[in-house]
Amino acid sequence: MASLNVGNLGEYLREQRRTAQLSLRQLAEAAGVSNPYLSQIERGLRKPSAEVLQQVAKALRISAETLYVRAGILDEREQEELETRAVILADPSINERQKQVLLQIYDSFRKENAAEAAAGQAAAAPDATPPSS
Repeated sequence: MASLNVGNLGEYLREQRRTAQLSLRQLAEAAGVSNPYLSQIERGLRKPSAEVLQQVAKALRISAETLYVRAGILDEREQEELETRAVILADPSINERQKQVLLQIYDSFRKENAAEAAAGQAAAAPDATPPSS
């Protein structure tokens, strides 16, 4: 069977499983997947669904978003944004209104920075000659 481009995910899962001191069988049982299927994921032969990754992440007590990035489901910048949002939403020391205001400010800064980056790229790009009329 040809290896899919999920070797990095499999190696990472194996490392996390060993760190958690779980056997393949124990993790498979905790995640609700079959032992052979989990083995194939670890060896890079299968690409699991987001749902399976979420179950495995929960069993390993790690971030599902980290697994999504390693599986190519989510890009790293999206993961950082999701983690930032999760931290804000989980903070018990601020109320819901304050959380929403913080998220709005965060979004406005991200949009502003994206616009500045786009303007910088446009300025750095070689001038294209406009078509003659």
